[in-house]
Amino acid sequence: QVQFVESGGGLVHSGESLRISCEVRGSTVADYSVGWFRQAPGKEREAVSCIGSGTTSPIYYLDSVKGRFTASRDAMKNTVFLQMNNLKPDDTAVYYCATKRVRGVCSGSWRWYSYRGQGTQVTVSS
Repeated sequence: QVQFVESGGGLVHSGESLRISCEVRGSTVADYSVGWFRQAPGKEREAVSCIGSGTTSPIYYLDSVKGRFTASRDAMKNTVFLQMNNLKPDDTAVYYCATKRVRGVCSGSWRWYSYRGQGTQVTVSS
C-alpha cells in the first residue's frame, strides 16, 4: 500500500524559514505529480505550488510566494519538499500535500489529485 507522510511545519517568527515534506512510501516519488496547498482560517484553500512527475522543476507558484518558496523533489529520500523562506504572518495556514500518479503535468485544483493529505500547521508570528 502506498503511503504519503507529511511532516514539518511549526511556529516561527516573521522572516524565518521552515521546510515541510511529503514522503512517498511503497512507491517512487518520481512517478507522482505533487501539489502543495494551504488553507488559512476563514479562507478558501489555495494552491501554493505544483511539480509534475518526472521533473525537478515546479510548474506553478502562487504569486504571493514567488521568490520565497521553493518546491523540490529528492529521489534519494523519495520525498517532495516545500522550502519556505522569509515567512510572513499571512503565510499562516494548514499546508497540505496532494499527489497523483500521472505523467508530467500537475494542477492547481485540489480535486484533481488522487491523494490529499491531512495537513500540517504553519504559524508565523509577527
